[in-house]
Amino acid sequence: MHVTVVYALAHEQFIEELDVAAGTTAEEAVRTSGLMERCPEIDLAVHQLGIYAKLIKGSQELCEGDRVEIYRSLPRKPRSAHGADDKKERIRAKKARVEGADAES
Repeated sequence: MHVTVVYALAHEQFIEELDVAAGTTAEEAVRTSGLMERCPEIDLAVHQLGIYAKLIKGSQELCEGDRVEIYRSLPRKPRSAHGADDKKERIRAKKARVEGADAES
């Protein structure tokens, strides 16, 4: 059975294509791929796994053609990051309006 295991860093991607026996679990495929040796920061107790962007448990059996994805932790949630950036932009715009009004006076 042919499966793929992928792990992506900010500037580098790892893709391992494997032929595994029927009944192989996602966790077994990750261990077999060799990515844990190449990327020692991968910890299956911390990192989540998915198949085509759908979260799964490591014990899930794989099917032909599955793409097992190892998800790394993000430094902050994307929505929080956007919210913080939006708030900073609003503060800058307000400051610019206040400074502009002071200059006109």
